[in-house]
Amino acid sequence: MSEFKVHLELYTKFKKDAENKKLFEGTRVEAYFLATFHLIEACAAKERILINKHQNVRRAIEENEFIFKDESEAVWRNFQIIENQLRPKFAYSMSWSAVDVRKFYEHFQIIEKICLKVIGNV
Repeated sequence: MSEFKVHLELYTKFKKDAENKKLFEGTRVEAYFLATFHLIEACAAKERILINKHQNVRRAIEENEFIFKDESEAVWRNFQIIENQLRPKFAYSMSWSAVDVRKFYEHFQIIEKICLKVIGNV
């Protein structure tokens, strides 16, 4: 199975778990985070680019702007907000609120919309 298909499958599975409202919000946010990463990675894999780690997203996108074209900055900036500002509230403490859940999902949706456009709404 190609890396593209693997990442797309992981995106789909993590997103399904993230949408399970029976799960703890921290678990759901982590699943959305992983879904986001794998969706970005699928877009990169489509162009034979390997990001490999979530810490490499910005660098990989900046070095390969042809993947997202004029929406490159929107992808990496929204991902950094998710990764550095919102996710830690859920993963390492209980300092989050319902507003943080909503913000997380809004940033996820921005990235998802761009990525699905890049991969052709597979």
